[in-house]
Amino acid sequence: MKRIWIAASILLLTFSATLAHSVHIKIFVSDLSAILEKAEENAEQGDWAGAKKLTQTAWEKWEANDSYLHITLRHSETDDIHTGFREVEEFIECEEDGEYSAANARLIAELSLLAEGEQFTLKNIL
Repeated sequence: MKRIWIAASILLLTFSATLAHSVHIKIFVSDLSAILEKAEENAEQGDWAGAKKLTQTAWEKWEANDSYLHITLRHSETDDIHTGFREVEEFIECEEDGEYSAANARLIAELSLLAEGEQFTLKNIL
């Protein structure tokens, strides 16, 4: 009987950690997306310095969680987001409206897909 309780405890702990990770990623990605959307608004108004600062803030938040993200997520997804940030930063430097908007939208979409893939849903289990 003791083995069953130990196994059930381990299963419950694993399930709880999975749910906590799912919530953390969802909140984290929502914060980054909001920052990047605000940067987009700044760029549309011609405030490239503000867009650059906000994008840098989003990048620093991503980097602050880099170890956790590399441990818990697929490397190909984190690499795509790293590449997306670099691409967005380059278009900000060049002040390329259309290219920046497209790259920023792609980065936000990649973040959204990352969060969606980590959610505890029937779609992700099957």
